[in-house]
Amino acid sequence: MAKELRRLPFVQLDVFTSRPLEGNPLAVFPDGRGLSDEQMQALAREMNLSETTFVMPRDAAAERSHGVRVRIFTVEEELPFAGHPTLGTAFLLRGSSGASEVVLDLNVGKVLVRFEDPPGQPTFGEMTQVDPKFGPTHDREAVVRAAGLRDGDVDPSLPIQTVSTGLAFTVVPLRGLGIMRELQVDLKASAEYLERSGGKFFYFVTRETADPAARLHARMMFYNGEDPATGSAAGCAAAWMVAHGVAESDERVLIEQGIEMRRPSRIFVRASKTHDRVVNVRVGGNVVEVLRGEVFL
Repeated sequence: MAKELRRLPFVQLDVFTSRPLEGNPLAVFPDGRGLSDEQMQALAREMNLSETTFVMPRDAAAERSHGVRVRIFTVEEELPFAGHPTLGTAFLLRGSSGASEVVLDLNVGKVLVRFEDPPGQPTFGEMTQVDPKFGPTHDREAVVRAAGLRDGDVDPSLPIQTVSTGLAFTVVPLRGLGIMRELQVDLKASAEYLERSGGKFFYFVTRETADPAARLHARMMFYNGEDPATGSAAGCAAAWMVAHGVAESDERVLIEQGIEMRRPSRIFVRASKTHDRVVNVRVGGNVVEVLRGEVFL
């Protein structure tokens, strides 16, 4: 007798955009109970997106106390935290409830997502990330060699620095859009350098932007290609901007990403500076649902 297949519903969302087929796609499995780590990793490979999330429902009292348990996978590994999966999963969990906030219980801890419903505009969600930890600043020539950049690509007026708000990124400021558009990153040498220096990935930014309303233009390449929007890195960049005078304390600014890959994304960030400490990093944007389906296991 043939084994009855388990039917696993999933939802695909585009995150950091209000327009379908833009932003960063995310697959969410609303009920991952009973799946092994190996099955979750295999499903993330099957989805073949930057990340896939698995919601682990539990009783209402536990969710009120600890938040909704969510696990985040790339095609290769489980992550303690990532931005667009956090925002997208919270949007899905909120549904049509009108709730003002959703708390997720991630491997990095509890992350709060607050929602605004401006009249006549799409819902806006904003996550509060873990307070930033500032790592080392880096020698420009060493990063140029590691990333496969050219002499003169790096903006000398700003530091290259590793920052973590749950996942460590090394923020690399470049001189302009022309350099960003031609970026060819040496992923192998980058990974070796970052492993030695404590960052997970490079996040390349420039103050020259396509949209005059944006404060930074960004790109992030990693082992699964290019990421259309990197909410965890944007939080690190928000802290970096406030620490180095690119943005004021509590000023909400726009980071544009994904333009080169025709997945334009709009990431709104802000952070507070008190007594020379940067805290209260918030990263927000819109989310649109584009697809529902089932996987048979």
